[in-house]
Amino acid sequence: MLIADKWTDYECIDASGGEKLERWGDIILCRPDPQVIWDRRGAPEKWGTADARYKRSSSGGGEWSYRSRLPESWRVRYGGLTFNIKPMGFKHTGLFPEQAVNWDWMRERLKDRRGAKVLNLFAYTGGASVACAAEGAAVTHVDASKGMTAWAKENAAASGVGGIRFFVDDCIKLVEREIRRGSRYDGIIMDPPSYGRGPGGEVWKLEDSLFSFVERAALLLSDDPLFFVLNSYTTGLQPGVLKNIMSLTLPEGRITADEIGLPITSSGLALPCGATGRWLNA
Repeated sequence: MLIADKWTDYECIDASGGEKLERWGDIILCRPDPQVIWDRRGAPEKWGTADARYKRSSSGGGEWSYRSRLPESWRVRYGGLTFNIKPMGFKHTGLFPEQAVNWDWMRERLKDRRGAKVLNLFAYTGGASVACAAEGAAVTHVDASKGMTAWAKENAAASGVGGIRFFVDDCIKLVEREIRRGSRYDGIIMDPPSYGRGPGGEVWKLEDSLFSFVERAALLLSDDPLFFVLNSYTTGLQPGVLKNIMSLTLPEGRITADEIGLPITSSGLALPCGATGRWLNA
């Protein structure tokens, strides 16, 4: 497992009984996590310190309950980058801290290729976009949500980086347009949801769409590409599946696939947070 263990502004304090207790800067949040099926608290005294807790409803969805008044948003920092954190209606905060292992890896690849072109698909609030832009990459950031794209612009401004083109668009349609235009990218990042809808109501279902989409996106790689990163948060989609997809669709190169996770301070265990596949030009 690849562990995001270089954070100072984020910490997974404990995890038990379907929940994780996290520190985001100075603020403690308790959120549900389907991977936490064990029921033993490593730091029982800490759980009462949560400033806010997200509780799922039996009828679907859920809501936050607050022990203390929280700011509307606040900032956390990682490796010279700055991100705005905002608790949202469906338990999310706008950042997946385990992805720091990929940010570091991509920044290392880009270090000697300033001006490299990077395409970030399903780019959310722009963690990967900001990380790549910080190394001088020219980033094309694509997400179907206007709100998430606006948030990504906030993160870019907070981190003091430029060189990012933002598009609110259906990722599949944009890739097809870029193929027709003859566009090429030195790096491609793909962070697809399990299920989603594009701005025009287009339906995305991961298991049905992923293989063909990676196959099409691979046509956008330049003649001397650096990397292709494919992430999945779908429970049950193993790293080996990502590796197989990449092996069948991408040019010859070096492919690795693994779980990604976060260290749990109280127990020394690692919390699984999804899978990532990485292709590197051999």
